[in-house]
Amino acid sequence: MSEASAFVVQFDPVAIEIFGWAVHWYGIMYLIGFVAGWWLTRYLARSHPQWGMTAQHVDDLLFYMGLGVILGGRIGYILFYDMGNVLREPSLSEALLRLVSLHKGGMSFHGGLLGVLLAIWLFNRKFRLGYFIIVDCMALIAPIGLGAGRIGNFINGELWGRPAPELAWAMIFPKSGDLLPRHPTPLYEALLEGVVLFAILWWFIRKPRPVMAISGLFALFYGLFRVVVEFYRLPDAHIGYLAGEWLTMGMVLSTPLCVVGILLLYLSYNNHNMQNTKKSL
Repeated sequence: MSEASAFVVQFDPVAIEIFGWAVHWYGIMYLIGFVAGWWLTRYLARSHPQWGMTAQHVDDLLFYMGLGVILGGRIGYILFYDMGNVLREPSLSEALLRLVSLHKGGMSFHGGLLGVLLAIWLFNRKFRLGYFIIVDCMALIAPIGLGAGRIGNFINGELWGRPAPELAWAMIFPKSGDLLPRHPTPLYEALLEGVVLFAILWWFIRKPRPVMAISGLFALFYGLFRVVVEFYRLPDAHIGYLAGEWLTMGMVLSTPLCVVGILLLYLSYNNHNMQNTKKSL
């Protein structure tokens, strides 16, 4: 594909301005993910009364989840991908400003996952609905937020892939610093981590499943999909490849998820204490 025919990923990141306050597409995509997740969780609670989850539980849970995703995702990004830049800030106030600059992108799935797991633990301490019952439920809705977040990355023109001028669907990401047609890896992730993963999980729950099985399947396929995309996605410039010209931080953080997913699936189907049919999805 020639540069002249390739689609240029150059959107205005600001959707609207309200009284001088800029509302960014990135934030709107997260809002869409939360609203859709809230609606779907309410549907799951109604269709699975054996959980004992009420509409109020769902509202409270999504509040915990929101904090877990935003705080965990941002702190995780700083720790895993951006700590060097934070330490180079000239003052503490500049470092804190960098931490809260969500509109510029920079959210780590792995940090968000840890934040969500902690938030669910805190929620379950209060309501005692069953930790992995809640984790399984959240695994079912997580692809919606993942897909929406990746669309936000695409609108921001970030997380671009390797140069691929031979591809018919290659796109130009001006923020990369050149005009080379590249793999549109944010769209790959939106498709795999969002649409495909959502379809797999909802196909999986057509029949009752033991506790932890859904969480295990989510972890396994997310890890696989993320590792596959990492072969086409360029790492952050300030980190680069960790080994050779292929190993990225995303691979290092995602591969253990595959192992965790397999372990959870094994436990869910082999530990009879976990196979309480009243608590299955």
